[in-house]
Parts: sequence; structure tokens; C-alpha cells
Amino acid sequence: MAGSKTPVPARPGPDTHRLPLGKAAGEPGPDGAPTQPARTGPSAAGNRLWTVLMLPGTLWMAAFLIGSLILVATLAFGTTDPLGNPRFGFNPENFAALAEPAYRAVMVRSLGYALLTCLICLLVAYPVAYAIALHGGRFKTLLIAAIVVPFFANYLVRMYGWSVVLSDDGPLLKALRGIGLVGDDAKVLQTGVGVVAGLVYGFVVFMIIPLYAALERMDVSLIEAGRDLYGGPLRTFVHVTLPATRQGAAAGCVLVFLPAMGDFVSAQLMGGPDQIMIGNLIQDKFFQGQNWPLGSALTMLMMAVLFLGMLGYLRRARKDEAEAVR
Repeated sequence: MAGSKTPVPARPGPDTHRLPLGKAAGEPGPDGAPTQPARTGPSAAGNRLWTVLMLPGTLWMAAFLIGSLILVATLAFGTTDPLGNPRFGFNPENFAALAEPAYRAVMVRSLGYALLTCLICLLVAYPVAYAIALHGGRFKTLLIAAIVVPFFANYLVRMYGWSVVLSDDGPLLKALRGIGLVGDDAKVLQTGVGVVAGLVYGFVVFMIIPLYAALERMDVSLIEAGRDLYGGPLRTFVHVTLPATRQGAAAGCVLVFLPAMGDFVSAQLMGGPDQIMIGNLIQDKFFQGQNWPLGSALTMLMMAVLFLGMLGYLRRARKDEAEAVR
């Protein structure tokens, strides 16, 4: 017919001729075109590649991490000879000795210092992460780098520098004495305040980064809607921002709590005999006391506490993921 256009068949897309159920590859589809086999996932060669790439790290972890844990666990039941050399055996008295009041006091003190460090880091890191994530603009990367790069320095060097700042003749106490806030006999070092201050300084960056990542992912329109719904900024923060960044805060608490619990440098440089932590006891048993079995038992006790903390975090994270899916 004049003026009529011949219909042009539609060009098949990438999913047009997928293999239907019960059809073999090559059989004609509904439009007469041969069907193609559906994609079933990564190839066998890709799986082999990932296996080869993961093999070195897996062997390294198995040899040096799991192997050392097994060694410490077995040594915790050992004994020492008259010269102080460790001997493998079965001596449960090493764990019974941990129930002594002196060891219980150190364990409770370490737990209290670690929890207080988490709380202070959370209070310090939240405003910093909030300001950078929501008000940093084009300087976000620069500000994060300014926070993270100084922590690339050696931890021991940073703790020595912090002990100078907090010393009796350091700039902090001199400034506080100059404005009359503290007396001449005020001190920070050799106190629990100094130990916690060192722990906060050493690990606060581990709280800032997860909080910043959580705030960066959060939809800003939620805050604007929260202001319209709840009114004041404090109520908006409690009902909107805090629940949205709860996982970031939990991750930061875990990253701070785990190293703070076993730290011994802060207590050694900024604390006194009454501020020793479980890390100091472990160091003393291995290097000065020549009682490796008791040091191993202390290590296993500390690892059990850390494992419980990590288990609680993982269960909470799994629960939050399940609620998010609903």
C-alpha cells in the first residue's frame, strides 16, 4: 500500500533471548530467535583467582594469629621451673589465682578506664564528625586528613609528647594556674585522669572516622524533616541523627574499647602504681616476673572480655540490619 511503512522488527535487548525454563540453548524462542543460556554467576576461573589471592593472607593468619593463640591457651595451663622457664602441663591454679583481690581490682580498673574512654571519645568525636560531614563543604577531605595524618606517627612517640603536655611543668597546667583555675599542687600525671586522657588522645580518631562515615551517608533531608516535626535541634538530634548514626557509634566504641582495654603505655607513662591496667600486668609477668603461664592466663581473661564485647556488637549490628530490611 502506498504511503505505508514497513514495520521494523525491534532489536533484541541483552535479556530478550534468555534461556526459558525447559528450553535448551539454541532452540528458537517466542519470536523465532535462538535462545542464549542465562548467566549463572562468576566463572570457575574467577573463583580460582580469588582463592589464590586469599591463600597467602589465610596462611599468614593461620600461622601467626591462630597458632599464637593456641600457644598462649596451652601455656596458660603450664608451670615454671626453678629458673623461671615455662613448662607445658596442666595447672588450673593459674586461672584460680586470677580471683585474688589484687587481680580483680586491676581488671575492674581496666574495664572502667576503657568504658570511660569510649564515653569521652564519643562525646568529643560526635561534634567533630558532625561539623565535618554536614558543614565541611569542599574541605571535608582536607579536614579528615588533618585529623588522621598526625596519628600516623608512632604511638609511643605520641604518648611521650602527651605526657610532656600533661606534666606538672607542662603548658596545660601552667595555663590553668595562670588563670587561677587550679592550685600550685595540681597534677594530672600519676593519676587516673592522666591515664584516661592518654587513652582518649590515643584512640579518639578511631571514633571520629566511623561517625563521620555514618553521618556522610545519612540523608540530610531527614534532619530538615526532623526540624519541622520535632522543632528544636536537640530533639532532632535525639530522634533523627542519633538513630541514623547508631551503627557508626557502635563501631567506633568497639574500635576504641578493644585497644584501650589492653593498653599499657598510657598507664605506664601517665599513671602510677595505683593506675596499672591489665596490659601492664601481662607485660610484667612476661618480661620481669618470668611467669609466662600466669601472664598467659591473664591474656586469656582479657581476650574473653574483649570477645564478649565484640559478640555484643555483632549481635546488635545483625539486629539493626534485620530491622532495616523490614
